[in-house]
Amino acid sequence: MGLSIIILAAGQGTRMRSDLPKVLQLLAGKPLLAHVLACSTALAADDVCVVYGHGGEAVQAALPDPAIRWALQAEQSGTGHAVQQAMPGTPDGNRVLILAGDVPLLRPATLERLLADTPKDEMAVLTVDMEDPTGYGRIVRAKDGVQCIVEQNDASDEQCGIREINTGVILCPADKLRNWLAGLGNENSQGEYYLTDVIALAVADNVKVHGIKADSSVEVMGINDKKQLAEAERALQQRLVDELMRQGVGFADPARVDIRGTLKCGKDVFIDINAVFEGDVELGDGTKIESNNLIRDSKLGANTLIHPNNHIEGATMGTDCEIGPFARLRPGAVLANNVKVGNFVEIKNSNVADGSKVNHLTYIGDTEIGSGVNVGAGTITCNYDGAYKHKTKIGDGAFIGSGVELVAPVEIGAGATIGAGSTITRNAPDESLTLERGKQKSIQGWVKPVKKDTK
Repeated sequence: MGLSIIILAAGQGTRMRSDLPKVLQLLAGKPLLAHVLACSTALAADDVCVVYGHGGEAVQAALPDPAIRWALQAEQSGTGHAVQQAMPGTPDGNRVLILAGDVPLLRPATLERLLADTPKDEMAVLTVDMEDPTGYGRIVRAKDGVQCIVEQNDASDEQCGIREINTGVILCPADKLRNWLAGLGNENSQGEYYLTDVIALAVADNVKVHGIKADSSVEVMGINDKKQLAEAERALQQRLVDELMRQGVGFADPARVDIRGTLKCGKDVFIDINAVFEGDVELGDGTKIESNNLIRDSKLGANTLIHPNNHIEGATMGTDCEIGPFARLRPGAVLANNVKVGNFVEIKNSNVADGSKVNHLTYIGDTEIGSGVNVGAGTITCNYDGAYKHKTKIGDGAFIGSGVELVAPVEIGAGATIGAGSTITRNAPDESLTLERGKQKSIQGWVKPVKKDTK
């Protein structure tokens, strides 16, 4: 029997007070709905349908997966009505798993347990016990399973005392669900078609409804406002850091790290406070990340040391590199082994070979730097002429003095020395000193300008 997953993502999310649809609010750098879709992918469903409504074009544009089947809920008439919009394309022979696009912390293992513990011709509801169940539908149980789900506004005083609540996750056979949806009414305080009413219809048809509890309320928390979004962010970050610590990664303070993507770490990696990792980041064995660093879509080799306050994006490093403090590595920065990049250095779209140093106050763009090169403080590769980018090449063992401008396209030969303060516009030969300076002169009797008295 196949599996169809229907994700309800049509809500406006007015409590977010945002122009962005609720399911596109970011959690750990990804939209809420992307987290739910990732969980769905892990279940290997053969049919995934997202029911969209408010901000539908933006939702579809943000998640352009051709495997997703989209169903429009143009009129917001309740969760039962939302599922009805997805049913025309749902195969009758499948089981249907219904998820919410604003419940992003569900683990695939929990849903796998729900699927495994429910006979294919029966129904299941994922539940959880909450200390304060206010606002949630209550699970009303009979001896042989769940009897019904009662929404807060329709619950009696006795039912309001029930602490087991509905998480919104429901599993049932597609053909039976189709019939139950057709029998829904909207005679309730909200005038909506509640999906939860299918529970009572299943019981009336003598279909057993299993109530399977999630391990924690955090896993099934819904996101309705910015406060809950922040709480979910902390919960997810704790989960991600806990997993890395189980793998042997050291943290100065696990609560002061943010992972907004995928972070892979080798052995003996240490991460200090206020480190932010975005996209796909890989840290080699023995790498140390000191405080206040942003690292995005980069790969750092073994035994690399990242000093405080760097911005690293789209960069690749070999082993034993040392970066910062206050360096910026932009996309296309490729460092070989034992490369040192110092304070207030920016490197973009350039290769730096083994053992080279770019230590202070320097811009390197569209450049090939050989091995064993020393680039002095205040050096600039002038790579842009206002219309096109041009390359600079610096040979092995070259020494670039301080305050040098290399006007591309230009080549500096192997072993060459460039005198401090030079503006180099032509190729410099190997093993030679090249310098270019205007004649220094002193003007006698020169008077400094002074401000005029305006009173």
